[in-house]
Amino acid sequence: METIYAQATAMGRAGVCVVRLSGAWAFEIAEQVAGPLPPVRQAAVRAVRGADGARIDTALILAFAGPHSFTGEDVVEFHLHGSIAVVKAFFDVLSGFDATRLAEPGEFTRRALDNERLDLVQVEGLADLIDAETEAQRKQALRVLSGHLGTLVDGWRSRLIRAAALLEATIDFADEDVPVDVTPEVNDLLRAVRSEVEAEIDGSQVAERIRSGFEVAILGAPNAGKSTLLNALAGREAAITSDIAGTTRDVIEVRMDLGGLPVTLLDTAGLRDSEDVVEVIGIDRAIERARGADLRVFLSEENVQLKLTPVEGDIVIAPKADLRGDGEGVSGLTGQGVDELIDQVREALAGRAALVGIATHARHRSVLTEALAGLTQTDAILVSGPDRYELAAEELRHVIRCLEALIGRVDVESLLDEIFSSFCLGK
Repeated sequence: METIYAQATAMGRAGVCVVRLSGAWAFEIAEQVAGPLPPVRQAAVRAVRGADGARIDTALILAFAGPHSFTGEDVVEFHLHGSIAVVKAFFDVLSGFDATRLAEPGEFTRRALDNERLDLVQVEGLADLIDAETEAQRKQALRVLSGHLGTLVDGWRSRLIRAAALLEATIDFADEDVPVDVTPEVNDLLRAVRSEVEAEIDGSQVAERIRSGFEVAILGAPNAGKSTLLNALAGREAAITSDIAGTTRDVIEVRMDLGGLPVTLLDTAGLRDSEDVVEVIGIDRAIERARGADLRVFLSEENVQLKLTPVEGDIVIAPKADLRGDGEGVSGLTGQGVDELIDQVREALAGRAALVGIATHARHRSVLTEALAGLTQTDAILVSGPDRYELAAEELRHVIRCLEALIGRVDVESLLDEIFSSFCLGK
């Protein structure tokens, strides 16, 4: 494969710029540019020179020998001064070698996958780690990147292979007197795997929310102080506020970090009957988004009927505490009750986050759901008796292929371009 290079740090002027070089010719090219390399995994300062011998910069250099590098190939990192001119001059030098070219987006990570340094789920975890904005997202991405799901899949695969082998042994000796009934062991293996797969499917919904963010809708009648509360929670004037009922016509979104959890707050149109066509559209949108939200905060007095009714788990709190005089409720204007409301929201979402699984993407959930359907079908076939064990074994092979596709061992070429296109050039 060609030796590739790219800037691993952000583009533009900076104190330090890291340039990666990976491939079969990485060490030889680096020595031509910077002289003798330091011992593997040790750093050294070297002068970096152009083809004419002129000094471009002084760099800290690290060498990593394959297959024990990130890509599984020989890799050299150049830690240069982050000058735009320095980086351009250094790239001009690297591009002058016949064996090199600029890396494509995500190509370093793709090579790590091709060289079995990462599985496909770990690749997705790495992308999530790069995009992580909150502590919960960081922790979840690290769990995925560390290979937990791959380890889990390997365990399922081993047990399913054992179950299929037992069934096939029965088929092979169908005309002989087989002394052992394999059905109890097969059922135990399938029951254990099915239970664990179901748990991961359930937890994947929460895991995906941690990736994309929980949605919390603020609801109430017109002029209940929803927009003022949103501004207080966001710490800025995100929504227009006024004494005129119906000011908010569309759903306004504000993303924030709430106790380490990613949360998108939704300010919605006041819920009421209206003859204003535009306001009715806004109310319909508010109801639609609220129904799909993870949590709803109703600014409402007790026994007040709105166009959407709170359900178990929703938060109902009295509005405009600054005008009440009884110390109850919440006010975005004065801040009364805001901290307590934040604690309620955080506690409610943290309880859901505790159910998080390792499968974090819709793709993971789709594959696991298909595998679960295969396990259910296998159970149904086994009930029919030994005459259909061959069909049960084939169904188990299908489930195993599903799980192998989950971590990128088979049938995933169509996914790779889409996944790696989201990476930056230096990753």
